[in-house]
Formats: sequence, C-alpha cells, structure tokens
Amino acid sequence: MNSRIPGFYTRDRSERLSTVADRRDLDADAVDALDADGEVGETVDGLSENVVGSITYPLSVATNFVVDGEDVLVPMAVEESSVVAAASKGALLARSTGGFTTDTDGPYMIGQVQVADVADPTAARLRVLERAEEIAAVANDQGVLVSHGGGCEDVTARVVDTPAGQTVVVHLLVDVRDAMGANAVNTMCEAIAPVVADATGGRVSLRVLSNLADCRLARARCRVDPDALVDSGDDSEEASGIDGETVRDRIVEAWAFAAGDPYRAATHNKGIMNAVDALAVATCNDWRALEAGAHAYAAREGYGPLTTYEVGDDGDLICSIELPVQVGTVGGATAVHSAGRAAMDVLGVEGADEFASVLAALGLAENLASLRALVDEGIQSGHMKLHAENVARQAGAPAGLVEEVAARMVAGEDIRESRARELVEELG
Repeated sequence: MNSRIPGFYTRDRSERLSTVADRRDLDADAVDALDADGEVGETVDGLSENVVGSITYPLSVATNFVVDGEDVLVPMAVEESSVVAAASKGALLARSTGGFTTDTDGPYMIGQVQVADVADPTAARLRVLERAEEIAAVANDQGVLVSHGGGCEDVTARVVDTPAGQTVVVHLLVDVRDAMGANAVNTMCEAIAPVVADATGGRVSLRVLSNLADCRLARARCRVDPDALVDSGDDSEEASGIDGETVRDRIVEAWAFAAGDPYRAATHNKGIMNAVDALAVATCNDWRALEAGAHAYAAREGYGPLTTYEVGDDGDLICSIELPVQVGTVGGATAVHSAGRAAMDVLGVEGADEFASVLAALGLAENLASLRALVDEGIQSGHMKLHAENVARQAGAPAGLVEEVAARMVAGEDIRESRARELVEELG
C-alpha cells in the first residue's frame, strides 16, 4: 500500500473514497459507512481537506441546568453516555439551590508578533510601546470588528528568554465580540508586522494568536446541600449509604488531592473537558483551542485543578470553576454546518459571553457529579451500567431488552458480548 497519492485533494469526494477503498481493500459495508451524501456530503467537503466521507457522533441534550436564573438545555456531541449523564446529574445537584451563577471577562483574545535578531531587546520593547497607538490603529483597519464594537484595545510588548536567545514579543489585546476570533486576530498580527519591524529594527517571525486566552476567562459557581449528595434524584444508581456531610468532605478531599498532585489533576481536568469539548463539538466550535487554553491555564503556576471545592459557613458544598473559554456564536464552521446551527438553537444563547458562561457551568457540573461518584459508590458503578447497555446493543439486543440484559450482566459481573447474546436468547 502506497500512501503517496498525487493530486488527491483535487479529486471529488467520491473519487477520493474510491481511491482509499481500493488501496485499503475496504468492503462495501465500510465504504457505505464512510460515505456522505446530499447536504451532509457537501457541507463536510467544504470544511476540511481530502474529505472522503463523514462520521456521526450522538447528539445528546444535558438537562436540569439553571444558569444565571435561566433554564438551559445543553447539546453535547460525545460517544460516551456517562459524560452526558454526569453533566445532567451535576446540574440537578445544583438546581435546588438556584443552579449556577457565572461571570466572564469578556471576549478578549491575544495576538502575538515575535521579533528576532533584535540588537537591544529592552530598548526595542520601549520603542514598540511608544508607537502603541499607531500599531493599534493599523490593527483596527483590518476587518469589521471595530464596526461591531470590538477591535484592538491594547498593545503591550515583552522580552522573552528562549533557548535561541532573547526575542521581543508584541501582544495585541483584541475584543473579538461574538466570534472565536482566530481569523480576525491573525489578520491583525500580519497587518502590524511592518510597523513592528520598523519599531524594533528586528526580523518579524511568527504572527499568530495565542490559545492561552487568560483575558477571556469564564467562572461559574454553585452550592450544594449535603443532603442532595446522597439523593439519587432522577437516577437509579445505588449509593454506598454514607451520609451527605461525609460525601461533601470527601469531595473537598478529592479536590485537594488534585491541587497537590499533577497526576490526579490531569484526570480531574480531563473530566471537566469531557463536557466542555462535547458542547464545543455539538456547536462546531474549536474544541482543540479550548483544550489547549484550559490545560495551559491550569499549568500557569504548576499544573493544578480548574475547579475549587470548600465547605461554606452554612455547611453547604461550595463549588467553583475558572477557565479560559474561546468560543463564538458567529462565523466559523457553525455558520455553515446545519447541525451545528441547530445545536446553537437548542442552546439558545445570545452571544459569546453567555455561551462561555454555559460552558463554565457545564464543566463544573460534570466535575461535581464525577467527584461525587468517585467518593461515594465509585466511578465504575455508573460507567459499567452504561458500558453494559452498549455491549447489549452490540450483541443485537432489541431496544426493549437492552436495560434488562445490561442489568443482568452487571449483577453477574460478566459483561461480554457473548453473554449478552445468551441473555437475549433467554429473554427473547
């Protein structure tokens, strides 16, 4: 098999799929599974390079959310059902005490222009600051941000020590309004390059936004009555029987573990991003930018958790999250992907700041429910139930038998496709 296919990108989608099918000897079922027809095919063909088809994720809706006093339905595209279940459970835990309250810093992104070969970096930095208004004016001549109330609001400069020597880095602070902002910021960075080069006397190198969006933070908070932590709510899962105060204290203890140990913090934050990414994928936002920004922010003073838990004066569990959220409600893939637009309609937010608020609340809900499960019945209780249902479906269980087959496999601690087929035959 030769992966060298000259002109592959110039072929139409069906030709590309046929070429791949021939080279990998795919059967008809595989080709049919990959193929994308009609509007879906046309849409995905315009979104990426070398497209041969599409892959479909489940689009779920997390329930129970109250964010800043408003009920919200949260669309989530993810292949793991426990992620949606945990988000809904976390929102339910917070609901009886008012849900989530949030605040955001505003839709600010940072653009970076790197300057190399500078004779006196410190003096060059000062010359950049002297021409900050000129640089901002050139940046704001680009695109339509200013006409929408946004644009470059500040110009700063830093001298950065690197393995290749000192370099001057110019930062643009840009209000990108309801866009994610990457294209607008990158355009500004490229436009100011000649002015920056003249001011520094150096060679402009990289001109690109930063995904450490620490001027675009979103925060969410909630409080949970300890009694709610042992209440099964809408779920059928059985807890271990420990009291709510103990569960509360163990959640704080689990958070403290993440605060003190980066090995735990990585998994702690991964759980948060399970939910954040799922909403980003559902709305065709850049989940990779969110991941990069969140983990970089978590590592700014040594890697730690994005959430905090403590016991309030009244005994409630006080939960909070802070993370950078770089999302948009206009432009990007959302503007051309019909399912992404529909997911935005389900979400019902009016701008990027409101969107960021929901994302922060969603991440906190996911983390809260996950920690509650970890310190109480254990994470595998809910996971194994959902896993068993997936195995039952893979074994061909009719919809009406999936839960019963799954329950019997879990009870017997024997979750295998062959066992599921046996149970389907017995119960059928």
